[in-house]
Amino acid sequence: MANRVIDLPPMTPPMKRSVTIDGHRTSVSLEDAFWRGIADAAKARGVTRAQLIGQIDHARPPEVGLATALRLFVVAEMRRG
Repeated sequence: MANRVIDLPPMTPPMKRSVTIDGHRTSVSLEDAFWRGIADAAKARGVTRAQLIGQIDHARPPEVGLATALRLFVVAEMRRG
């Protein structure tokens, strides 16, 4: 198999941001592309980013971490779009 050049998107290390869910502050580390995806999805739904993160947090299974749930949500949104 020949080596092919792959065109990668801009990459950033995970960035930690604080969010408040049900009055409780927590920190989540995500790459910038996922933060942008969450922001876009929140805007499309007419809610704040924090509200959307709270909705995702409440809907996720307890064995799935919040950062994982957020990443999978963004991927699912991209597939729908």
